[in-house]
Amino acid sequence: MNAETPKTNRKEELLSTKVEHVAIDQYDARPVIDAMRGMSFTSRDTARAADIWSMSLEDDDCSTWLTLAGSTSAGGCMHIYRDMVKYGMIDAIVSTGASIIDMDFFEALGFRHYQAKSNVDDRDLRELYIDRIYDTYIDEEELQKCDAVIYEIANMLEPRPYSSREFIHEMGRWLAAGNARKPASLIETAFHEGVPIFCPAFTDSSAGFGLVKHQVERMKAGKPYLTIDSIADFRELTDIKLAAGTTGLFMVGGGVPKNFAQDTVVCAEILGHEAEMHKYAVQITVADVRDGACSSSTLQEACSWGKVDVTWEQMVFAEASTVVPLIASDAWHRGSWKTRRRRRWADLFAKAG
Repeated sequence: MNAETPKTNRKEELLSTKVEHVAIDQYDARPVIDAMRGMSFTSRDTARAADIWSMSLEDDDCSTWLTLAGSTSAGGCMHIYRDMVKYGMIDAIVSTGASIIDMDFFEALGFRHYQAKSNVDDRDLRELYIDRIYDTYIDEEELQKCDAVIYEIANMLEPRPYSSREFIHEMGRWLAAGNARKPASLIETAFHEGVPIFCPAFTDSSAGFGLVKHQVERMKAGKPYLTIDSIADFRELTDIKLAAGTTGLFMVGGGVPKNFAQDTVVCAEILGHEAEMHKYAVQITVADVRDGACSSSTLQEACSWGKVDVTWEQMVFAEASTVVPLIASDAWHRGSWKTRRRRRWADLFAKAG
C-alpha cells in the first residue's frame, strides 16, 4: 500500500464538510429585526443598526461603503457581501487582503473552505498542510495555487505602481474573461458593477506571496516590476469621499479598513476641502474598548476626530456572522435598494486603468 494513502485519506476526511454561504434573499429577517426592536441588550442594538443601515440606503444623497476585517467571508457570509454589491446596496469596499484574496478570490478559483473537526491537533494539521481559522479549514496547497495565480496576473500587467484598487480591478477583469471557476465572486461582481475594492494592507494576505515572487524574479532578471502604492489607495478613496458628499459606513470588524475609511474625512480637510463627517455608521465587533485600540474604538470616539457624526451611529458588540445576515436580509427585503442610484465610483478612475 502506498505510504501516502493514510495521510491522503486523513486530509480528505478533514476537508469533507464544506462551509455553505448564506445569501440575503434566502430568508426574510424583517420579523426577527422587528421583534428585536422591542428587546434589550445586543438584540436592540442590532435592530437599531438595521434601522440606521436602512436609513442610509433610503437617503438619495448617501453613498454607502462596506468595510471588512476578520474572517466572516470564510465563515459563511461571503455571498452576503457579494449580494450587497449585486443589488446596489454598496458603492465602495475597504477590506483586509485576506477577505478579498484568501477567501473570495480563493473560492473564485474553485476552491472551498471547510468546517473544522473538533479536537484535532494543530501539529497534525500542519503535517497535512491544512490551515485553520478558528473552526474553519483551508487547504494550504490550494492556497499556494492562489498565490501562483496572483504571481501570473502580476506578470501580465505593465510593471509600474498600482493602487490596490487598480490591481483588484485587474483581478476582476481576469476572472470576467472566463478564468473564474466559481462565477459571481465578490471581486468579479464588483468589477461588473463599478464598485471599487481597496485593501490598504494588500500584501498582508496571500497576494503578498505572489507579488514578492514576482518582484524577486524580475529583479534577478534585471527587469522592472509591479508595486502596490498604498498612498494612491488613500488618495483615491478620499477622491470618492469628496465626490460622494454624504456617506454611510457598514463596518464588519475593525482594523485597518475601519480607520482607513474614516480617515478620508480628515484627509480631505488636510487637502483643503470641506467634507462631511460620515453621516451614518454601524460597526459590528467583539473587540474590547478598554485597551484603547483603534479596532475597538467606538463611533462616538471617532466623532472627536471629526470622522463620524454621532446622530445616526450604532455599535453592535456581537460576533459578526450572527448579526450580519440579519441586518443585510432585513435591508434587502425592505427594498429601498430597488430605486437606489448606483454610483459606480470605479468609473472615476477609468482613464487611469
